Amino acid sequence: MAEPADRQEYRSGHDPRTLRDALGCFATGVTVVTCLGAEGEPAGLTVNSFTSVSLDPPLLLVCLAKRAASAAALTEASHFAVNVLQTGQQPASIRFSTRDEDRFGATPWSCGEGGAPILKDSLGVFECERHAVHDGGDHHILIGQVVKASFDAGLDPLLYFRGRYRRLHFD
Repeated sequence: MAEPADRQEYRSGHDPRTLRDALGCFATGVTVVTCLGAEGEPAGLTVNSFTSVSLDPPLLLVCLAKRAASAAALTEASHFAVNVLQTGQQPASIRFSTRDEDRFGATPWSCGEGGAPILKDSLGVFECERHAVHDGGDHHILIGQVVKASFDAGLDPLLYFRGRYRRLHFD
């Protein structure tokens, strides 16, 4: 049976490009992880490697590129927040994924209970105490113990799939 002409090429291998493209086939939510740095300045970056680890105790993890400008602040902070973005926050996702020096200037935020910046109008927020930091190759694996979780069930998530932002489509 012949394959349809419009079908994308099937690839396999372990080279970085194939691995990155294959991982991009897993749709993810988009988060901005935030904290206050040693001098009290807000720090944060866009992260899509985020997952629950345990419900008892309540643990989650995020993976942070070691070369990211905010990586040191986030791995050293006693508290951090994972802001789960909704569809209207795509500009914030882009801003926090670049080396923009004033990421917080154009993004409304306030301090959470542990001091970490909470982005206004996020779909969900997990305020965490740092539980552990592990080596993960070119990333840090930051594990947090959730001290407060909040969400707005009326908002839709911002998604990322195959290198592009996406939205849920309901029938």
